[in-house]
Amino acid sequence: MNQINILLVDDHLLVRNGLRSLLESEPNFTVVGEGTNGQEGVDLTLELNPDILIIDVRMPIMNGIEAVAKLTETGTATRSIILSMHDSEEYILKAISAGASGYLLKDTNKDEFVKAITSVHNGGKYFSGDTTDAIVKSLINGVGSQPSKPSPMQANTAVSKLTKKESEILEFILNGFTNLEIAEKLGKSKRTIETHRFNLMKKLDVKNLVELSKKAQELGFL
Repeated sequence: MNQINILLVDDHLLVRNGLRSLLESEPNFTVVGEGTNGQEGVDLTLELNPDILIIDVRMPIMNGIEAVAKLTETGTATRSIILSMHDSEEYILKAISAGASGYLLKDTNKDEFVKAITSVHNGGKYFSGDTTDAIVKSLINGVGSQPSKPSPMQANTAVSKLTKKESEILEFILNGFTNLEIAEKLGKSKRTIETHRFNLMKKLDVKNLVELSKKAQELGFL
């Protein structure tokens, strides 16, 4: 596996030391720098061009979500994972809106941490189980702006575009399963699942998990 260069940004030295120790115990992870606030996170990302930015959500000067939003505006190829103690819907949806590719809770175990970084590095999104539940719950409860509800005919037309396999994969996605987990459950390759996922999202005209969840709610999947 290719080397993954990681930038850590957290205002607590003890947390950074713990994360560095955890990450560098993996042979293909390298911590290339550390920052103590969001502004340093932005500056160091643009200077070092890491593959992954792991950034705390609450910090002085500039918080993690603000930093990710600024980096998204620059078009950097660095992909961001927000690290937080909070699984609140507000934080999670703001992180996604800012352009974060992942959101992990600070009590995440090592295996999930490694899984998240690898998934995000490979172009995917990763939200820990609790945060995925919060995303879906917020959409069901109407948090944020709600799109207009399609007519039954529009809904039926959209659903009919999906193959049986795409509908099955959609259900797994909405229940928080990753591409690799879906592949294992269905006995398919990860690439096959990624292709089905791309096709179903294209058919439903959505670009990310939040849009997909909203669309699924409109069409009666949720």
